[in-house]
Amino acid sequence: MNELVNYVVVYEKSQTGWAAYVPDLPGVVTTGRTRAEVRSLIQEAIEFHLDGLKEDRLPIPEPSAEAEVISISR
Repeated sequence: MNELVNYVVVYEKSQTGWAAYVPDLPGVVTTGRTRAEVRSLIQEAIEFHLDGLKEDRLPIPEPSAEAEVISISR
């Protein structure tokens, strides 16, 4: 049975669409026209990256990043 691991994904809106990256997995980045598209692409990118690390017998980085939304009145 596979262990579930949770990585933080940061989404950023741009003028032309969306981007996402994973702070704990340097180089795992994607862009797309919609947030839903980017969500799907980043999941694939994470899985592909981790599969490559396993294949190369390299250590899988433990998730360490945390995220929080802080609300500020303007």
